[in-house]
Amino acid sequence: MKRFAIGPADAGGPRPLIIAGPCVIESAELCLTVAERLKSLCAARQLPFVFKASYRKANRSSGRSFAGLGMAEGLDVLARIKREFDVPVLTDVHEEAEVAAAAEVADVLQIPAFLSRQTGLLVAAARTGRAVNVKKGQFLAPGDMQNAIDKITAAGGQRILLTERGTTFGYGDLVVDMRSFVIMRELGWPVLYDATHSLQRPGGAETKGDRRFAFPLMRAAVACGVDGLFFEAHPDPEHALSDAATQLPLAQAEAFLDEAVRMHEASREATHA
Repeated sequence: MKRFAIGPADAGGPRPLIIAGPCVIESAELCLTVAERLKSLCAARQLPFVFKASYRKANRSSGRSFAGLGMAEGLDVLARIKREFDVPVLTDVHEEAEVAAAAEVADVLQIPAFLSRQTGLLVAAARTGRAVNVKKGQFLAPGDMQNAIDKITAAGGQRILLTERGTTFGYGDLVVDMRSFVIMRELGWPVLYDATHSLQRPGGAETKGDRRFAFPLMRAAVACGVDGLFFEAHPDPEHALSDAATQLPLAQAEAFLDEAVRMHEASREATHA
C-alpha cells in the first residue's frame, strides 16, 4: 500500500485518514465552525484530518438548487480555513479550466464520481502535483479504477486516493458492495469510504437519502480494512443548502469517529491474531 503525506496528514498510514466537512461552502462562518470542531475531534484521536468543502456543485439534480458561492469566494474561504487551522483542504474540480486556480489553494483535488472517466480532467489534476482523490463512478466496477490510476500516474501524479461512494442499483438507489474495498485496495493506493454520499437516493427534483445507515455501513467498511473515511457534516443538516438528507449532524461526529476508531482497532487486532 502506498503511503504519502498531504501536508501534516498521513495517507495510507496506520491511522485512518479522515476527510470531512460540509457538502458545499454556504458561508465562511459555517466552514470555520465545522473545521474547528472536526480538527479538534481528530486531533484528540490522533487521526489525520483533511477539511473538505466544495466551492461549486456542478451536478445538482435541479437547476434551481444551490450550487455554491462561486470559485473565487469559495477558494478564499478554503484558504482561510487552511491558514487559521493549519489543516490541508480538499475541493472538487469539474473542468480543466478550474484546475490551476483550485490547485493554488487545495492540497487535494477531487474528481467527482460522475467525472471519474474524464481523461483531460484527471491529467490536468495530476500535473499540478497535488494529491488527487478520485470518487469511483456509480457506474464503474471497482477494478475499473485502474484506468483512472493509469491516467494519473502517466501524467506524473504520485499521490492518489480512491473513494467508494456506492453503485447505482436500479433507479433511484445506491448499494455499497463491500467487495469494492478489497478489490480497490489491491490496486495499491489508499481507499476511503464515503459514508454520506453512499446513503443517497438519486433522482427526481432533489436527491434524497437516509442517514440512519451511516453508522452501520461505516462499521462494515472499516471492518473491510479501508484506509480512511470521507463524510460530510453540518451543524443543522435538515436546513443545509445541499445534501440535507445525508449529511451527518455535526453533533454526531464525535460518536461517529469514536465508533470508527473502535472498529479500526478491532479489525487490526483480528488481522494480527
